[in-house]
Amino acid sequence: MTAEDALKTGTTTIGIKLKDGVILASDQRATMGNLIAHSHVQKVYQLSDNIGMTIAGVVGDAQLMVRFMQSEISIYSMKKGAPMSVTAAATLVASVIRQGFYLGLIVGGYDRTGGHVFSIDGAGGYIEDNYMSVGSGSVFALGSLEGNFKEGMSKDEGINVAIAALNSARRRDNCTGDGMLVSYIGPEGYEEIPVEEIKSRCEAMGFAFPN
Repeated sequence: MTAEDALKTGTTTIGIKLKDGVILASDQRATMGNLIAHSHVQKVYQLSDNIGMTIAGVVGDAQLMVRFMQSEISIYSMKKGAPMSVTAAATLVASVIRQGFYLGLIVGGYDRTGGHVFSIDGAGGYIEDNYMSVGSGSVFALGSLEGNFKEGMSKDEGINVAIAALNSARRRDNCTGDGMLVSYIGPEGYEEIPVEEIKSRCEAMGFAFPN
């Protein structure tokens, strides 16, 4: 398997910068070619109280990267007596991924300079932006984000924009589906949005929850 093929692993992951924080979101389907391998996959991970990461790519590489980053950020915080900045975390991930991890990642979080989201590719390139999407459904998610994103959005607005983008992806990309994961990271730390709240928001917006 080439790195290019590995990065085609089906998924849709999203990062959005808000007025006071960030949103990280994904679907929950894992595929192997045309086979739906799993329907309840964790693709949004908490790395620390103020930083999270979405994963797309080879599952084993992704889980190893999550464990490594959780450990490194924890050690850094203990040594420094302060949380790692989002930029430092993204830089570390970008450096490590060059060792041969077949992944496409989004690192997002909140620190003393505000909210930040970075997309990180398999070659170690990392770019900060206001919104981004990685995975097979990203072209559809980005179209939705392009139309709905506006600077200075609230947490409530950001959650709805992420749900709308995931809905666009799951309707047009057969490798995206089987649930939605949404997390908010802001001044009070890391928060996973309950599934029941996501379902009620989908209903209010006229979307069918993908299960």
